[in-house]
This record gives sequence, C-alpha cells and structure tokens, in this order.
Amino acid sequence: MSTSALVLSLFPGIGLLDMAFEQEGFCVVRGPDLLWGGDIKLFHPPRGKFAGVIGGPPCQAFSSLRFLVKSHGHKVAENLIPEFSRCVLEAAPDWFLMENVKLAPAPEVAGYQLDAFLLNNRWLGEKQSRLRKFWFGTKTEDGKFLSRPQLSALEHIDFEKAVLACELTGGMSKRTTGPRVGARVQKRRNFSEMCKLQGLPEGFNLPPFTRVGKSKAVGTGVPLPMGRAIARAVKITLG
Repeated sequence: MSTSALVLSLFPGIGLLDMAFEQEGFCVVRGPDLLWGGDIKLFHPPRGKFAGVIGGPPCQAFSSLRFLVKSHGHKVAENLIPEFSRCVLEAAPDWFLMENVKLAPAPEVAGYQLDAFLLNNRWLGEKQSRLRKFWFGTKTEDGKFLSRPQLSALEHIDFEKAVLACELTGGMSKRTTGPRVGARVQKRRNFSEMCKLQGLPEGFNLPPFTRVGKSKAVGTGVPLPMGRAIARAVKITLG
C-alpha cells in the first residue's frame, strides 16, 4: 500500500504526530481540534476516502495526575476516545493508530482487530523518558499486527523526565517547607529545552501562543523520534 494515500489525523494539536508521519512519506489531512476552534463531536469524516486514521485523544482523563486535579476541586477532562472510535468507524479506513497514556482504555471499533504495545522514547536512544501506549487496528479480515519499531541497542547516557504540558520556565530551587526542606526541586525547562527534548528542530516556535500555551501545545505531543519510529513501523506493516 502506498504511503501517498491520504491519512486522517484526529486531535492533531500542533501536528507533531502528523509531522512525523509526513517525514516518513505519508500524506496527512488534519481534522478539527479544540486548539483551533474545532469540535470533534461535530465532525463526520467521509467514508472510504482515507487509507488510515491516526491520533491521540486527550489523555488527562486517564493520567495519574487526574487525582490531583480532582483534589483541587477541578473537573477532570472528558474521555474522547469514543469520538475517535466513532470517526474511525465512519471513515472506514484500512487501518488506524491511536496513541495515549498507559492507563487509557482501548478504542472499540466494530470490524477491526487491535494490536497494542508500549513504547518509551528512551528505548529509541533519546534522552527524554516518555512512555506511551499505541493501538494499531486493521479490518478483521486483514488481521495485521504492527511491526515493532526498531529500538536502540543502548539507552542515552543522559536522562530527562517526560516533558509536561504544565511546564514553566525557571531554574532549580530548594524546598522551604515540609519534611524535605532544602531538597532540590527538578528544574523547570524553558520552551527551547522542551522542544529539543521533543525532537523539534532548532528555532521551532509558536508565535501566536502565550508562554503557557506553547508549553501545553508542545508538552502534549508525541516526540518526533517516537512518531517517526511508529510511522516507519506502519510503513513496513503495510508493505
């Protein structure tokens, strides 16, 4: 199957997963996203126009931080995986790929076989430790399993925790209260450092966004090295 066939991207955000697939030769069409004023619930993709569908529904509903959100009296984000499943069912592609956190439920799409696995960005030789789960679906009659991404022989000698959507700029500081007074607090990385860890090119910027907006946009995306590894695996699987 040619990678030039159209691929629909759901919940694209600023398009990091899309960028990775494009760099591997896929032609990606972006669907609506809240970031740009779109509403997935109002979107109905045309049937039979897309060879594949990719996307990562918001993960906040399944993140371990959701308990902290609840404890502060805030509402936990809605589970939008059913909307991803609905769009796949309506588009009826040959295959689909969904990305999310480890605890997220699997997409349920009638007529498709699922293959799921975990991948950490560090397993690809990258600094940033970022564990994600991927679900690859193909029509039941095809029954394909995704070729696993090629891993690095060794992990990177340096280690960086996962980039977060809530990161702010700032340096190392010491705790002034609590049982661990004086303990070192992890450095808050600036936007440039976040982009580098996500594999984005030097000088990448989002001029229309505020500093906090940039952090959210980049922090929720799939690292480019991880995205490219997944896209290559899809390419191999499709033959």
